[in-house]
Amino acid sequence: MNELKHLAIIMDGNGRWAKAHILERSAGHEAGARVVEDIAIFAAKRGIKTLSLYAFSTENWRRPQREVDFLIKLLSKFLKSKEQMIIQNNIRFHTIGDISAFGADLRAQIKQLKSLSAANTGLNLVLALNYGARDELSRACAKLAKNNSEFSEDNISAALDTAEFGDVDLLIRTGGEQRLSNFLLWQASYAELVFCPTLWPDFTSAECEQICAKFEQTHRRFGGL
Repeated sequence: MNELKHLAIIMDGNGRWAKAHILERSAGHEAGARVVEDIAIFAAKRGIKTLSLYAFSTENWRRPQREVDFLIKLLSKFLKSKEQMIIQNNIRFHTIGDISAFGADLRAQIKQLKSLSAANTGLNLVLALNYGARDELSRACAKLAKNNSEFSEDNISAALDTAEFGDVDLLIRTGGEQRLSNFLLWQASYAELVFCPTLWPDFTSAECEQICAKFEQTHRRFGGL
């Protein structure tokens, strides 16, 4: 039986969900944010060590300014409203990506929630914010070059934003698209990939459990026999 230690999810389908319900795209993002809590609590109770969620990519800045502004406000609202959920479920909050691009108030919120949850010992909840795998690898290589370190696999892994969390075991993308969209490319090299048609606002812990249970029965060979 495979041990599921690191689950990563590309939360896709908010806009299409809103369109299907004849709503503004913002309503889809709000519905999607509510699912984050459900899946985080599920992962914490299931004993998963790390849950990494693709929340805001380096490419998301290309969206209309109105939508970008809304997404940043929604993130701020999420951080404020989920403090108790994170503390009560023994969750430790982290981010990956270059958060220097965000405003001072949002960076302070992120820092505060990290500090408040730092002593927790359960699930590592990792939000990928202004994150792109190519950007992450570029920053890691620059760090190694600055320190005159060897460009080995181990050193690169240790220089990545995810050094503390290790490789991804299972990566799920909701919404039906079948691509990784610049998410955890190095860490997902040997991950099991699941592309499910369910739009993110309709994704449930029950469906997640089915996928996780199937993963545990998968024979992973890592290039061997």
